[in-house]
Amino acid sequence: MASEVQTYSAVFCFLLLSFHSANSESFIGVNYGQVADNLPPLEATVKLLQSTSIEKVRLYGADPAIIKALANTGIGIVIGAANGDIPALASDPNFAGNWVNSNVLAFYPASKIIVVTVGNEVVTLTDQSLAAQLVPAMQNVQNALNAASLGGKIKVSTVHSMAVLSASEPPSGGAFGYGDTMKGLLQFLSTNGAPLMINPYPFFAYRDDPRPETKAFCLFQPNAGRPDANTGIKYMNMWDAQLDAIYSALKSSGFKDVEIVVAETGRRSGHPLCLEKSVDTYIFALYDEDLKPGPASERSFGLFMPDLSATYDVGLAKSTQTPAPTSSTPATTPATPAPTTSPKTPAPTTPVATPLNPAPMTPTINPVPSPVIAGWCMPRPGVPATAASSRRRPSPLLILAMVLAATLLGAHEHEHDTKLFRSSIEVINSIVAK
Repeated sequence: MASEVQTYSAVFCFLLLSFHSANSESFIGVNYGQVADNLPPLEATVKLLQSTSIEKVRLYGADPAIIKALANTGIGIVIGAANGDIPALASDPNFAGNWVNSNVLAFYPASKIIVVTVGNEVVTLTDQSLAAQLVPAMQNVQNALNAASLGGKIKVSTVHSMAVLSASEPPSGGAFGYGDTMKGLLQFLSTNGAPLMINPYPFFAYRDDPRPETKAFCLFQPNAGRPDANTGIKYMNMWDAQLDAIYSALKSSGFKDVEIVVAETGRRSGHPLCLEKSVDTYIFALYDEDLKPGPASERSFGLFMPDLSATYDVGLAKSTQTPAPTSSTPATTPATPAPTTSPKTPAPTTPVATPLNPAPMTPTINPVPSPVIAGWCMPRPGVPATAASSRRRPSPLLILAMVLAATLLGAHEHEHDTKLFRSSIEVINSIVAK
């Protein structure tokens, strides 16, 4: 296991360096969950963040102690209003005003709040009554920010699972489900210049649907790829297919101007249908969370341990940031041959689907799969979905490290995940060997 850990650490470090140097603009963010009873003191966490290249932090709530602790650090902060606050935010502008006063104005600008998320994966909840109140709630928060002259500085959005897609196969045919709810939401985002925040988890497609073809497509192994007859693009991995399905859904809905932000895990780069677009990404997560419910692996996604030691040396420390290899060195795209599929779904033979995107359990939300067509990028029927500019296309190796980072950082810790971890390490070793 020690050699496997060393291999992973070296590869991920190398990739982070390449990734970091691809663009001088800040892009590395992290989710700061607190479902634990052994987290380090806030002061220590702030010093830790300042010692790394992480420059944005996403909170699942609006903990005043954390927001205050991050004051004068220059670290961008995403704060969130809970699902339970949505009815009051939607029906009472005064409640929204008080929420903004207490959670934003009390700390801004010393604390660099950049986004307010209203709810988490609300649109795909079984009970659609809350979803119907989402846009009014967001609008009241926006109005409160506008009244404080912060409307152009702090964006208002909400976070989605991939189940908001009703179709994703092929990626150029990506489309949103949830009718007027999504249309109203996208109109709000477009009008206010706010991002569409989404949680794609390609790796979980393999975890929940471990067929060989799914594994190859999810883990960036050599595969025949999945051609999109409409665009002529052959997709060699699920990540590109997912982002392009989202982009296509935005375009077909008339909102291609809306920015895509990966709220949990992933990587930042261009993607085939829109190489000039940047995708900001928040890695899941800063620390292990020992009180999280669900499988043991759910409690082991941390980049850092409670004692502040790195789970692995993945090159996040500022002192380890060195120039990445130039375009002539093996930092670009390794070749990818042989067959495969995509995000999770049934369909054995033809490249029909393998949709799948359950995310790791985040705060008490369990979105349901989109009721329409299952595609490459969404949960397959019957599998519930739980619950950020480079113009060049990055290498599959780079994509692999960023997408699988959080999962592999914890998976080896638990016996029941050993096979999964070893399989992933084999993938990395096979690519590095080339």
